[in-house]
Amino acid sequence: MVGVLVVATGLELFPPLKLVRSETCALSPHHAGMVFPVERIDPEWICLLQPIIDNYTTVTTVGPVRAAMSESMYHYLLDHPPVATLLIGRLELGLYKSEERGPDRFWGSDGEGTQGIVQLVYKDRTARLYYLEGSHNSRVLPDVTGKAVVLFRMKPVVEPNGAEAMDSTVVSYTKLDNRILSGLVSLMRPLIGGVVTGKLRKGAETVNRLGLVMRQHPERVLSQAMDLPALSDRDVDFLKQSLGGADDFSRTGRPNGPTP
Repeated sequence: MVGVLVVATGLELFPPLKLVRSETCALSPHHAGMVFPVERIDPEWICLLQPIIDNYTTVTTVGPVRAAMSESMYHYLLDHPPVATLLIGRLELGLYKSEERGPDRFWGSDGEGTQGIVQLVYKDRTARLYYLEGSHNSRVLPDVTGKAVVLFRMKPVVEPNGAEAMDSTVVSYTKLDNRILSGLVSLMRPLIGGVVTGKLRKGAETVNRLGLVMRQHPERVLSQAMDLPALSDRDVDFLKQSLGGADDFSRTGRPNGPTP
């Protein structure tokens, strides 16, 4: 989840947002051939998001990509990035990290030079919209900072073998803060766009790999979730129920019932 979202190029921490309400700001509902319910977004966000979308440095679309997990699991991990990144790390699927920083607000890092704050702006069963401020540092693009608007469109599907899965498409508008790089946008756009696309695809692939491990080795996932320091009781209970282990595992990670 964080792998998909920490793709913008801002600061690890930034002050509380000062949102401005204005009847002169507006967002188009049409993005990459999809329609998003922008009319349901809090009007105070519109004036912050519009300049990024209207004056983007790069726009990237990835998808549809498939995640091998149920709709309820996919939504839960989207709403709880620290749970997703802890499992990804303990299962050795990636270097992502995430911390909650307020209501619907998280810090995230991909472990490869990109980090930032992710703020959920809108969500429903099929769509999400996020605002990001982040930074990227690599040998190719050192000390790049900026903002992004990330739009998710998702839907549940059933695979040929009958397993539940989720198909998602991500649209990311990125706007650089760096004046020098912004002035060279015609030269930098392919490079920056390639970095963003690569991180989006890698994040999606990591989420799918996590889903496959959950599907094939649920007991291993539960064991990692309950390894100290364990996830919260709420998170563990959800995983037990979703992975079919509620009757088989105790909080110690051992099967319930008498010892043979």
